[in-house]
Amino acid sequence: MPELPEVEAARRAIEENCLGKKIKRAIIANDSKVIEGVSSLDFESALLGKTIVSAHRKGKNLWLHLDSPPFPSFQFGMAGAIYIKGVAVTKYKRSAVKDNDEWPSKYSKFFVELDDGLELSFTDKRRFARVRLLKDPTSVPPISELGPDALFEPMTINEFTDSLSKKKIGIKALLLDQSYISGIGNWIADEVLYQARIHPLQICSSLSKENCATLHNCIKEVIEKAVEVGADSSQFPSNWIFHSREKKPGKAFVDGLAPEPICVF
Repeated sequence: MPELPEVEAARRAIEENCLGKKIKRAIIANDSKVIEGVSSLDFESALLGKTIVSAHRKGKNLWLHLDSPPFPSFQFGMAGAIYIKGVAVTKYKRSAVKDNDEWPSKYSKFFVELDDGLELSFTDKRRFARVRLLKDPTSVPPISELGPDALFEPMTINEFTDSLSKKKIGIKALLLDQSYISGIGNWIADEVLYQARIHPLQICSSLSKENCATLHNCIKEVIEKAVEVGADSSQFPSNWIFHSREKKPGKAFVDGLAPEPICVF
């Protein structure tokens, strides 16, 4: 599932390649499961002639700010992905589009051509994504219900430690709660807990101040490193459990300990 680094890579690619350009053609899939609350034709007509002003992200959600509302918003789901023709966006392994595939992909749910000929597509092979057309994406769910973004709005160590001391649930379950911190999914939660040497089932309130400080640091460093390399997992540090977690499911933790020093890149 795309998590914060993958969605941030998409946002940055749009920011670097699409801003200030006008939408001259749009094709929205006739798929009411993914395209929510608006017909394909109405969605297309709302985009035509609009200029992309900026790209925004909170947690695992992305939206485009156009020169006038409404704005397209993307909830990536299990396999949603942004592609820009001729531009390398991310190496997300479940991506549905390969360089030699048809373009736009048969899995494309949102496709636009810009006035300089650049083409952008949002694909979703598994149909768990949601693409919406909204006057203000931040004012309605899911974005309005999200907790602070793990990259852009990190808690201070004191805030983090204090909040954990009041939680009576397992630490991994809390990290996955998007209303607590937004952007962390399974692989990031596994990675930061592994690097911090904390068992995923440990109750939050039982963590020491040292545990909390270490975990706070690991969240910051794992996310920043993943974002730095554009979510390209082949460039993740060799001591990350990411490289083996899918080969040996259930073997990620041995008594919650990591064999190597924590969070050193």
